[in-house]
Amino acid sequence: MDRHIKIHKAKGTWVVRAGGAVLGESQNALELTEGNYPPVIYFPREDIGMAFLDTSETTSHCPFKGDATYYSIVTKSTVIKNAAWSYDAPNEEVAAIAGYLAFYPNLVAVEKL
Repeated sequence: MDRHIKIHKAKGTWVVRAGGAVLGESQNALELTEGNYPPVIYFPREDIGMAFLDTSETTSHCPFKGDATYYSIVTKSTVIKNAAWSYDAPNEEVAAIAGYLAFYPNLVAVEKL
């Protein structure tokens, strides 16, 4: 499998929703493609309502991107555990995603408007 990573500005406006609430909307999102995986949209932290997110104890390591911190989303009715992640100090090759947040599309809605 090709593990080449490409990052570019995601065209258009992107929104992330969970539990009936809009968590964020951005025209400055990034799209990351890695090998044969589906593209992942990364949102600038300043475009996300961080009050909805709690830092999780979960972490992971990717040899290509570095160490990820996970976040759970707190809604009125539930907590969606480990629904988002961020690389605060990614490897140099993917430095563009530093501080951006990505969300699991099977847990929340990530949509282009």
